[in-house]
Amino acid sequence: MDMTSLPWARWLFNFAFFYPIVMACFWMTGGLYYYLRRERKRPLHDAPPPMADTPFVSILVPCFNEEAHIAETIQALSAQEYPDFEIIAINDGSDDRTPELLDALVAEHPRLRVVHMSRNQGKANALRMGTLAARSDYLVCVDSDATADPHAVRWMVGHLVSGPRVGAVTGNPRIRNRTTLMGRMQIGEYSAIIGLIKRAQRTYGRLFTVSGVICAFRRTALHEVGFWSDRMVTEDIDISWRLQLAGWDIRYEPNAMCWILMPETIRGLWSQRLRWACGGVEVLLDHGRNVLAWKKRRLWGVLAEYMLSLTWAYIMLAIIVLWLVGQFVQLPPAWHVESILPRWHGVMLATVCMLQFATSLMIERRYEEKMGRHFYWVIWYPIAFWMLGMLTAVVALPRTLLHRPRRAAWVSPDRGVTA
Repeated sequence: MDMTSLPWARWLFNFAFFYPIVMACFWMTGGLYYYLRRERKRPLHDAPPPMADTPFVSILVPCFNEEAHIAETIQALSAQEYPDFEIIAINDGSDDRTPELLDALVAEHPRLRVVHMSRNQGKANALRMGTLAARSDYLVCVDSDATADPHAVRWMVGHLVSGPRVGAVTGNPRIRNRTTLMGRMQIGEYSAIIGLIKRAQRTYGRLFTVSGVICAFRRTALHEVGFWSDRMVTEDIDISWRLQLAGWDIRYEPNAMCWILMPETIRGLWSQRLRWACGGVEVLLDHGRNVLAWKKRRLWGVLAEYMLSLTWAYIMLAIIVLWLVGQFVQLPPAWHVESILPRWHGVMLATVCMLQFATSLMIERRYEEKMGRHFYWVIWYPIAFWMLGMLTAVVALPRTLLHRPRRAAWVSPDRGVTA
């Protein structure tokens, strides 16, 4: 059969072009709807409404080799504008000065308790140990290199006490290191991509994942699903799916802000995004079939979104390979890729991308007044991060299929060149 007679070849090329446009419009529509309905008339993040009841809260801080940041993290948590809470730092077998610093911080912060693990067993296990030591049914989890906003705990606990089926709440991470181009591009990513997607997902049903850097859980919900799994490289994605499959609701609270350090080197960013991509594939393999049940239909949108993104990554790889092969071999017209440089379709994609960034930055001005100054830097995002996302997705699928670790231990991540 003549390859030029196969219409699906052009369908693949059209999918690669239209998928980012359709999803951007979908996220903008869902994000704006969420903002107009649930955010616009709410109090500002630094003036949360009073709570009828303020239950005791346990804040869990899993740590591994965090001597450079742990004191600042504990200081920020101790300053939370919430009346009754404890802080439990879990030292997961650190081999730097983290254990000594934590023991010294106990004298400075009376709410702090420290749990020392003899060896590194991974974040999931550290969180389980912290849960066993906790005295509250309401657990707030914060990464040990993050600086939480003074009202973050109040905003998240407010959701947990508002309904008995609220199993988890995810907060709003903000990029802290902004001195390099890579750091500034991630500011736009967290607002224009991650923040907007979470708003859209909350509009049509379920969330793909909580932000592991700052989130809150109901202990009862965690107990029902068996707590965090130490077999998954991204315990936050896995626990999100298992909670929602069990019927628990997960909410997004943009007022629960937390300042985080992100990778600013190509190697560090690749390692982080590959881990995220592998975590998504693991969840798909473990829970994808369960999502297909009619009772789980509110998760269908999240599943379809992830499957389409994975498909897009492989189609984009195929287009690039076809272009390279076409430089040396005469391909049938249906498979011929004349150029991968942006032309009219590239201009359209860039326009929609900029519209998405503008929409999200307009929303995010509520949380940072000078967000508009970062608009220039995010124009480079599609070139760098779309390619990175495509490559990590392509690598993650075979890597996860061929190798699943028995236990996901920690390694010290890239905190940025200016951390």
